[in-house]
Parts: sequence; structure tokens; C-alpha cells
Amino acid sequence: MNKPIAVALLSGGLDSVLAIRLILDQGILVTGVNFSGGYLPVQHEGKDPAERAADQLGIPLVRLPIGQEFVEFVKAPRYGRGRNMNPCIDCHILMVKQAWEYGTKHKARFIITGEVLGQRPMSQNKQSLMLVAKRSGTEGSLLRPLSAKLLEPTVPEKTGLVNRKRLLDIRGRSRKRQIELARKYNVTEFAEPAGGCLLTDAGFARRIKEAFEHNESSVEMVELLRFGRHFRLPSGGKVIVGRNKTENLELQNRAPPGSILIDGTHLPGPVALLIPGRKRDRVMAARLCGRYSDRRNEPEVKLKISDIGKFQTRPSEIEVKPANPDESISLVIS
Repeated sequence: MNKPIAVALLSGGLDSVLAIRLILDQGILVTGVNFSGGYLPVQHEGKDPAERAADQLGIPLVRLPIGQEFVEFVKAPRYGRGRNMNPCIDCHILMVKQAWEYGTKHKARFIITGEVLGQRPMSQNKQSLMLVAKRSGTEGSLLRPLSAKLLEPTVPEKTGLVNRKRLLDIRGRSRKRQIELARKYNVTEFAEPAGGCLLTDAGFARRIKEAFEHNESSVEMVELLRFGRHFRLPSGGKVIVGRNKTENLELQNRAPPGSILIDGTHLPGPVALLIPGRKRDRVMAARLCGRYSDRRNEPEVKLKISDIGKFQTRPSEIEVKPANPDESISLVIS
């Protein structure tokens, strides 16, 4: 007889790991779903928390993208924001909805999250938990194993697919019981709380708000906010200057059509992007790139410059005076 299947949101945090563990213990197969891109942090080396957690749990992990639909409700959330630009309720509704759509296509009987009643005042009170289930289309199918005994029974509990007696009644912000469970299950791979969404970070929140004010709201532009130093030119154009080798590579790989790529790595120095690639902005963009090179104090530096488009052009050279500190500070997006 085939085992029943569930799908679970797996951030890699302790709560999501324990929620899955409780369901695995009941002989149910679980597939983890994790979202990537958009305003989520970039993992440059090694496995990220969700991958490590999935390995430890012995379950498959599926990646779904943060798409344009997510960006639109960051601009205008229906259910409000947290302290910064984080529309937690709207976001959770869409994540649950999309994970459940994936699950139903793959014969999942229900969906799991690691939410704990009362852990977060805005998004994990009883009213918000009910709202997420209703608006995501998962009423009766959305199971929160860590707080299930404090909530209305779901369909898998009512039908006996899941034994409700083996679920928990955790409430509030204390993590004492979760830590005890982690020891019991020998769970060692999990991410620290509140580190998975850049919208909760004040600096990133200022960047995305400023980008929206300049109509930069595509997924591609939002993803670029995660890299480099950002400057706004008087014309309205944006310059992004890499801070290290990894960011330089990201900017090269993510340069959108119509932008200008300025390469100062031979100085040595950074890579910079000018978006859009207006001719009148190229000198200032190159000066900002030179400002963060090792030759920032020289009278002039030569930089390579390339148009990014349908047909790549060979780099040309531009010779400029590096921007001084006051100029760069006046243009920086805080």
C-alpha cells in the first residue's frame, strides 16, 4: 500500500524541521518546498539551511521562485506590513497557495507549516492563521503540527490520516519546547530565527522602497538590490558597484539588457552596472567604479565598458577621474 504524501513549507528553521519530523513519525511521506530568489538572501557557498535540513530529514526538496506576484504585494500589501517592508501575511498566503498547488499536482493529501500560535503577534495569531488557510485555498488541508491541538482539527486529523493525539500544543514566543524536541530528535541542522527575509532588514527595506519610487519593480531589479553599493544619479539612473569578487560575478551575470557594464577588475577594482545605459550617465558611473578601485587616488583611470543587449559588443575603454568621497556619498542610496 502506498504511503500518503504531504507537502511542507521548509525554510530550514527549527519550527519547520520539527513540524515535518512529527509527520514523518506517522509514516507519511513529505516533500519540502522552499522559495528562492527575489528578496531572499543569496547562498554563495555550500548548502543553504533548507538543503541541510532536507538532507537531515531525508526528504526531497523542491524550489519555487519568488516571482512578480510576490513583488506586487510587497508594493501594496492587502494585510499590511511589519516593522519594515515585510508583508508577512500576504507573503505567507501566496507561499502556502503555491506550495499547495505544487503538492496537489503530485498527489499530496495535505500541507504542513511550522507556524506556532502566538509566536509572532501580527502573522501567527489565531485570526491570521485562519485567514492564511482561507485565502490560500487550503482550509481543512493546512496542518500546523506544533500547535495543532490549539486549533480546529483539519481533514487529515478528522479522517485518521494523522493521529491528532501525537501532535502538539505549543503556544507563544518561548522556544524551550522546540529546543527540547530538537534534542529528542537529534536535530542539529536548522537556521536561526528571523534571518530568511531581507524585507525585515531596515537597510534593504529602504532600498526596495526607493526602487519602487523609481518604477524599478521587476523581479530582476529587486534581485539586484541584494548586491553591491547602490547610487541614484540626478538623471534617475542607477549605478550598482560590486563590493567583492562574488558580487562582481553576480553583477556580470545579472546585467539586464539595455544596461552598461563597467569593468575595473584589472586595476584591481570592482564591476559596476549602469541602469539604464544612458550615454550621458556613463562618465559618472565610471567615476563611481573608479572611486572603489585600488587606484582611486590617481588623476585618471582606464575602465572597460560594454553595452548589454541582444547582441553583445566588444568592450571599449573610458578614461575618467575617480569620484571623490563627497560625490559618492551624495549619490548613495542608504
